[in-house]
Amino acid sequence: MTAMTLRATAAAVLAATALLGLAPLAAAAPGGPVPQPEAATAENRAAATRAATAPDTLATLSRFFAREGKVSLTAARPRIEGEAIPVNHLSPDFVAGRAGASVARLEFLASKAVSSDGQQAALWTARTEAGWQVVNIATGDDEFRYARLGAEKLPGGTVFREPQIDAWYVAGGGRVLPLDEDAVRAVGAGGAGLDGYRARVAAAYGDKLPGSAYASRGGAGGYAEAPAEGAGIPGGVVAAAGALALGGAGALGLRRRRAVTAG
Repeated sequence: MTAMTLRATAAAVLAATALLGLAPLAAAAPGGPVPQPEAATAENRAAATRAATAPDTLATLSRFFAREGKVSLTAARPRIEGEAIPVNHLSPDFVAGRAGASVARLEFLASKAVSSDGQQAALWTARTEAGWQVVNIATGDDEFRYARLGAEKLPGGTVFREPQIDAWYVAGGGRVLPLDEDAVRAVGAGGAGLDGYRARVAAAYGDKLPGSAYASRGGAGGYAEAPAEGAGIPGGVVAAAGALALGGAGALGLRRRRAVTAG
């Protein structure tokens, strides 16, 4: 996949979030994304929940769930279930080998949205210059499912996603264990030691971090996997992991899930 294709896809994602009435994640601040908190405090979770349950957000969710005619706009009656959960991504500081860097960092908070007919979606909420805002809607329940699987596989571990290959892991006790097939392909069914995992991601992404020549050339992506198709969905686009992936300026990770306009 070329950098031009990835940039075009990213632009489509930003256009989609704008049409949904959401704040585009990559455009949350004129100088780039606003840094997220180091941890999801009770205050952060409460702010994310307020954003997710706001009347305008629920109205947008009704359009989102009704987009394919599975349920009518008036019958969708979306609701938010449970509290917002932290979603961590592979940390660029860890990839760069900075002393003391954790394997993952907080990327956004996710709230589970459910429609009256059982459809599910994740509301991504992030801190922006205007405060905590919903910045994307993604179909399905990945964030919540992998959080649960990670807690079962390694209680107390850190669940995180490597967005460049859409792989989910749980880390703890010096190990990185896979939670899905993409992660198994990357580290094996038995997982990898933390040092071994860092060696792999450093080799894959170390030359694509912010400040690298790759980033200064305007490159994006860092892997050759083709994006998923949004066949049959009006305005369908591949949902990006936001320009926050690997620090924003360098590698833009692509999700296989779709962000869909609901205009």
